[in-house]
Amino acid sequence: MRGTEFTETLLGTVRLDDGSRERRVRLDLRARADTVTAPHRTTTARLTGRVRVVGLADDGRAEGELEVSPLARRRIRYRLSFTAGGRRLDLDGWKSVTPRRPVRSMTVLPFTLYEDGARVGEGVLRFPLTTGLLPFLLSFRFPRVPGQDTAQDRAAGEAGAGHMAARWDGTPGRTEVWYTTLTDPASGTGLWLHHELTAPADGSEPVAHGWVAAYPRNGPVEHARFGPVPWTAPTDGFTGAGVTARPGRLDGQAGAFSWRLTEHPDGPPLFTFPRWSWRRPLLPAAQMLPAARATYRGEFTHGGTTLTLDSAPGASARIYGHGNARRWAWLHADLGGGDVLEIVAAVSTRPGLRRLPPLVFLRLRHRGRTWPRRAERTAVGWLGAGRFRARIGLPEWSVTGRTALRRVRVDVVQPAARTLDLEYRDPDGARARCRNSESADAHVVLERWWGRWRTEARWSLDGTAHAEVGER
Repeated sequence: MRGTEFTETLLGTVRLDDGSRERRVRLDLRARADTVTAPHRTTTARLTGRVRVVGLADDGRAEGELEVSPLARRRIRYRLSFTAGGRRLDLDGWKSVTPRRPVRSMTVLPFTLYEDGARVGEGVLRFPLTTGLLPFLLSFRFPRVPGQDTAQDRAAGEAGAGHMAARWDGTPGRTEVWYTTLTDPASGTGLWLHHELTAPADGSEPVAHGWVAAYPRNGPVEHARFGPVPWTAPTDGFTGAGVTARPGRLDGQAGAFSWRLTEHPDGPPLFTFPRWSWRRPLLPAAQMLPAARATYRGEFTHGGTTLTLDSAPGASARIYGHGNARRWAWLHADLGGGDVLEIVAAVSTRPGLRRLPPLVFLRLRHRGRTWPRRAERTAVGWLGAGRFRARIGLPEWSVTGRTALRRVRVDVVQPAARTLDLEYRDPDGARARCRNSESADAHVVLERWWGRWRTEARWSLDGTAHAEVGER
């Protein structure tokens, strides 16, 4: 079942009954309804947002109700409660919809202020058409209502499991990767499991290989490799050298490492690259996450230390393509509260493309929505249209970008003591080198345009970001 979400800004004035001067008012509101809003019926939506009254109130946790009934009752009613200097005030008003003056009636909101049921003031708010109409229209979303669409929830879970199946069709010069990164919440240790199929470009036999690594909060990074062994073409994931990565399960042993983990997806798949690029491998490579967020349980042993994992946050991802990029940077950041950020910035090895700045693929899932709406939007920054850019380096790298109403800045730090330097070969025989940290730091700032840029959300990750910089 689909709902409706949108944001709205109202500006105006209020005059209190105590005889004080008229005060300017601004409401920045978000409305959420459990059904799709339609003009011929009455829809009730929840209101949240920020109420600012000059010299009286600045409450970012205002709550209330919106009644949308332009035809049935010919009104759009706002009821909102907020705090003003320790006082709890209630705003009640409605737009009286009339066909003779449709624009004015839909944009002017007379209201009354109450305290404990007694009137304390009145005023008028207006919807600013010149500056507010475009943001208002672009803000409309029709999300699926949680808990009311279990069939689709099951389909999403089945789709995520289906993405673990091997993609390779026997074509030489391809590589396929299953990798999992997570953080043990008890010890702060970051973990990395990398499983890879390499089909050499010269047509020789494909091999399965990979590695496992641990990043203790206080201690050196440890790792071990497994394989290469002949590829046995399993149908449900990766199997090789006594290591498996299948839907919901990760098992294996390599050197002093052993692990038995169960994976519990928490959310639908996330396509970092355009969705079509995973179905049709037309790009040099594509990456996606069968579940953007997951939790892990089980045991992980390294260097004589056994970690008992319980609800450890992380994710598993998939890569399929011709091999590594010329240069690349990657970030997976579990931001908490269901929010997650995935970034891939890369310079292609293809002639003509290798001279371009890094193409950025950025996907931020925030409050149940994914921004930008299309993955292609961030990848045209080098054209000047998307303005998404990456500065790749070590120990620090960054990504910045914006769309019409939002912009983001991501700063990543990979301390040398918490970064593993690994070398391996691509299908064409070229050497690739990655510097990976599963205990990196990241700072993310998301801003939204409200007449000027204002901070919408800010996250800081201390040793829990998963990041990598590489080259070949």
